[in-house]
Amino acid sequence: MMIVSASYKTDIPAFYGEWFRNRFQAGYCMAVNPVSKKPFRVDLSRRAVDGFVFWTKNCHPFLSNLKEVADSGAPFVVQYTINGYPRIVEHSVVDCSRSINDVRLISSEYGTRVVVWRYDPVLFTDRTGFDFHVENFANLASQLEGATDEVVISFAQIYRKTRRNLDAAASRLGFSWSDPSDTLKRDLTAELGSISHQHGMRLAVCSQRAYAVCGAEEARCIDIARLTSVGGRPIRAPQRGNRPECGCFLSRDIGEYDTCPHGCEYCYAVNNRSLALHRYQNHDPDSPFLFSSEVSFEVEGWQDPKDGQKSLF
Repeated sequence: MMIVSASYKTDIPAFYGEWFRNRFQAGYCMAVNPVSKKPFRVDLSRRAVDGFVFWTKNCHPFLSNLKEVADSGAPFVVQYTINGYPRIVEHSVVDCSRSINDVRLISSEYGTRVVVWRYDPVLFTDRTGFDFHVENFANLASQLEGATDEVVISFAQIYRKTRRNLDAAASRLGFSWSDPSDTLKRDLTAELGSISHQHGMRLAVCSQRAYAVCGAEEARCIDIARLTSVGGRPIRAPQRGNRPECGCFLSRDIGEYDTCPHGCEYCYAVNNRSLALHRYQNHDPDSPFLFSSEVSFEVEGWQDPKDGQKSLF
């Protein structure tokens, strides 16, 4: 048995719902190792999956999929990012009021333990400074009160590709950005933690222990305790994060990098936005792969299971 993550690499609920439904009904999907480019099979049948964790900025197109998963008896958690950022930073993300409505709808249907609000990443620009984050977070928290019991934050990780994308966007759109001091980040965590508590939520910090201060906890985005609570039965998995300081439990992610067309300027999962848009526009919802045009199939014994041949994966 395993936990399936769908997906921290791309927004499956927003853009690939039909593909997921087809794969869920088929009982398997194919994914690709991002390093070796070799394909592998993921069993999505009820006998193989303990539960699902969905990651999204727009779950509305996926609501019927959630019902199908729920009807199968599989527990699920939705990691729902709602930042409320200016359009220069998140120019294609659905308006936060619509996402808040979806969170409240999901919570009323499946319970407050099902949805985790993500205010993530915390990005500092001349439009989104310390005071902006305090006021914006408080406004969102007040609207989400009672619909979730946890909010996860992390501060923007400035990888090389992130810096390149932010620099290009800042030049093109006329804003500036910064990576402030650890002291300022800890001060903001303390402020957001106080606001969270006022609205009945615990604040957790994702993969950044240095900022888990003043009662903030370390996040476990793939959390067997939460899935156990949602499903009403014990779920077990080893604690094995995806990067240093990650508190997640072991899961199998079925997404692919460079496939999300949201176009957020800070995104770590998209290196080439044109490629991501191209892949989304040309993906085949009937394919076992989220996309497959560049996959190497030079793996001994590999056959597409839909052809009725045995697979090694």
